[in-house]
Amino acid sequence: MMKPFMLKAFTDELEDCSWEQKAIAVASHNGDTEHVAAAQSLLAEPEWPLMLTPLDVPLIQFGRQVRRPRRWFHTCSGEHAAILRGCRKKGWNRAGYTLPTHEVFHAYMDQLRKYLGPDWTPLRIAKDGCGLPTVSNTVSELAQIYAGLVRDKDEDWIWEAMVRHPDLVGGFNRLDSTVLKAGEGRVIAKEGADGLLGLAIEHPDYPKGLGIVVKIAHGWNSQATWYVARALLGVLGINLRNPYPLHRQKAFIVPGIVPEHYVDVLETVPTWDEWDPDQDRWNYDTEVA
Repeated sequence: MMKPFMLKAFTDELEDCSWEQKAIAVASHNGDTEHVAAAQSLLAEPEWPLMLTPLDVPLIQFGRQVRRPRRWFHTCSGEHAAILRGCRKKGWNRAGYTLPTHEVFHAYMDQLRKYLGPDWTPLRIAKDGCGLPTVSNTVSELAQIYAGLVRDKDEDWIWEAMVRHPDLVGGFNRLDSTVLKAGEGRVIAKEGADGLLGLAIEHPDYPKGLGIVVKIAHGWNSQATWYVARALLGVLGINLRNPYPLHRQKAFIVPGIVPEHYVDVLETVPTWDEWDPDQDRWNYDTEVA
């Protein structure tokens, strides 16, 4: 969920890219054909071996498709390709770009300090699943950073690229892609590992920008995250569909999840859909005697 901030260090260098290339640069994608094509287009083919994402397969494979692991299928391949392109334009050595001693990481830290203060220092630096260094943040810090995305939305191309191509940011039936489409330009959404969802929301009740971060305590659970996101966006007037029909268990959102003045509105937001159009449809004309 931190890719928009990592790529803020390269917005000038990537300004001449297409909107598709810009969107894939901040994506955690499914590894579909269009994702791979957009990521590969960021680099010349002789540069491809420089990319150091782990070998992976697409997140969603339809039917009986079988894919051998490739670096381009990795969910972060667009980010890595964009970083390599940006490093070339900046004149930085691309060897070791995934190390915490490289200029890439130092530039990323500079971006975070724009939102968290010049004296902010992470308590931990670790290796992310894609190979790049990552840092420890509290949920409150993450929300503060995401609120900054709203304030700075017109300073670079990141907001517009994500809104223009939401399906490149995530993919088929992904929560962040669905939120981007439901928000109609007012919301930026980005999923993160281990049950995280970051939301940057432009709303009249929050003129300085609203940042919301959802953290599922037991780890990644897209169904639970979707319910919470539907409630949070619903009280702000943004209608998010729910792709998960519930048959026996019903999800309830406790009032404490939203500010007190939104509780009455929360009661009007349906957590689940009462009927499933694929199972509860009428297959005959009720008007025929």
